[in-house]
Amino acid sequence: MALFSSRKTVVVDCDVLVIGGGFGGCGAAYESRYWGRDLKIVVVEKANIERSGAVAHGLSAINCYMGMQWGENQPEDHVRYARGDLMGLVREDLIYDIARHVDSTVHKFEEWGLPIMKDPQTGHYLREGRWQIMIHGESYKPIVAEAAAKSATAVYNRIMVTHLLMDRKRPNRVAGAIGFNVRDGHCHVFRAKAVIVAAGGASHIFRPRAIGEGTGRTWYAPWSSASAYGLLIEAGAKMVQMENRIVLARFKDGYGPVGAWFLLLKAYATNAYGEKYEEAWFDATKALVGAYADVKPMPTCLRNHAMIEEMKAGRGPIYMQTQACLDTKEKEDIGWEDFLDMTVGQAVVWASQNIDPKERASELITSEPYVMGSHATCSGAWASGPEDCAPADYQWGYNRMTTIEGLFGAGDTIGGSAHKFSSGSFTEGRIAGKSAVRYVMDLNGAAPAADAAQIERLAAMIFRPLDTYRINRNEIVAGTVAPGYLLPLHGLQRLEKLMDEYVGGYSTFYVTSEPLLERGLELLAMLKEDLAHLGAEDLHQLQRAWELQHRVLTAEAVARHTLFRRETRWPGYYYRADHPRLDDAEWHVFTASEFDAKTGDWRLGKLPVHHIV
Repeated sequence: MALFSSRKTVVVDCDVLVIGGGFGGCGAAYESRYWGRDLKIVVVEKANIERSGAVAHGLSAINCYMGMQWGENQPEDHVRYARGDLMGLVREDLIYDIARHVDSTVHKFEEWGLPIMKDPQTGHYLREGRWQIMIHGESYKPIVAEAAAKSATAVYNRIMVTHLLMDRKRPNRVAGAIGFNVRDGHCHVFRAKAVIVAAGGASHIFRPRAIGEGTGRTWYAPWSSASAYGLLIEAGAKMVQMENRIVLARFKDGYGPVGAWFLLLKAYATNAYGEKYEEAWFDATKALVGAYADVKPMPTCLRNHAMIEEMKAGRGPIYMQTQACLDTKEKEDIGWEDFLDMTVGQAVVWASQNIDPKERASELITSEPYVMGSHATCSGAWASGPEDCAPADYQWGYNRMTTIEGLFGAGDTIGGSAHKFSSGSFTEGRIAGKSAVRYVMDLNGAAPAADAAQIERLAAMIFRPLDTYRINRNEIVAGTVAPGYLLPLHGLQRLEKLMDEYVGGYSTFYVTSEPLLERGLELLAMLKEDLAHLGAEDLHQLQRAWELQHRVLTAEAVARHTLFRRETRWPGYYYRADHPRLDDAEWHVFTASEFDAKTGDWRLGKLPVHHIV
């Protein structure tokens, strides 16, 4: 008898369902309540909303703030910046929409109690760079989560959402979601008139540099398991720019941030011989990407490219010359707080390696790739844009609604809208929340009909790994490798290895090619077959099993998009060795994919890039 038959099923009906309690989800909950005073708004979070999401551990800066009240920047300026950094390919309508509203979001954060540093001379927020303001951000997430929790009708913590539910009568309309409680194992069915997915992007789909006991030490949140994409891909939503993974330059081993050191403290990077190397690679870089090399500031990926080429030339390690900038007590305090607010582990690494940043330089390195839609990258779902400024083919109804009716997104979920970070993700959540409420009100009470057969099938599938383990666990007497099941950790290690070696991870200096990608997809297909035999010893491992499912589906999208785009658009993030140059004539386009879960087929194509600024 299946274990599911003895498990309690909790059914929750609501108007707006928000999946994910990070900054995008918090913004969606807050704004949904403002416009939908009498609606039932439910937030579902895998962890606990107070300390969940990419900002769980805190931040030292808010990286998206215009400063329009002081005449510092306008939304159009931010669009130009994001477009230049992403080598011409962004959804300008979505970025403009966030930029024109993000300042009001930051002002709310300050009203709610977030300490924002001020310039003592001007009284303005203290700038780290053109778009960044410095904060005392250790409690950034609890402050924002409190506002969201007070806005929601209910917050369901510790719920792993595994699948979206679809309307029985209209297959392209969302009807809710299903998952399980990772503490008590109850099955949870959420039936909703509108769904906003604000889950996390993908860490740990490529092999991380940190290994052994340090495997969980990554730059992006290790618990961000690609649910922002896995949920939507499985449901058939159109995805864009999934090849546009991001690689970060960070302090080695601790993944400590470098932004404040470069922008505010004016530290600089050199090769092992003390030489500033970026300019030396300019001509070679321009031969690859043309006029994009002239963009100021230099695009993030091209700064990576110069570092990677310098290391390949044998002139590493690369060093941040921290000792050259810590000439005052104030600067030293800022440098340490940059870590203590968000990456305490970096301070521990320095201590363990006898590094005093006032006395000696510290190594920099490029990270393994991550897939996300909220940082300097554009992966995610194709979404309808704002009614007043989106081109006609970017607009098909409600702002931030995906190609599935009633399904909205925010944060990592939405593709094309780079450089939103924490404040922009919250703002995009607000935009999605307002649109979802309008969609629900336009329904005039007509709720979608969740498919009971789909719910029963998915419920049995969700708990199957527990059955698989229970039935097969006695086939071995020692160790963890068994003939009857695959453990989630083993599946994750296989995924990370093949993505690293075939799809452009750090061990190949981010280089891939058509033969490598084809072989990688072949190995991915074998891994997907084995996922039918996942075994979970307990509920924690059941959660890991479904995180792996989301990661594998997302990884396949990354591989297929990378194969489809026959150029190297973002050197420093990845390289197509067989198409080493940027090709604007053929590839100044978005790549798009749709997955058919019934057949397992993928359909890829191009979508136009419109420049509205």
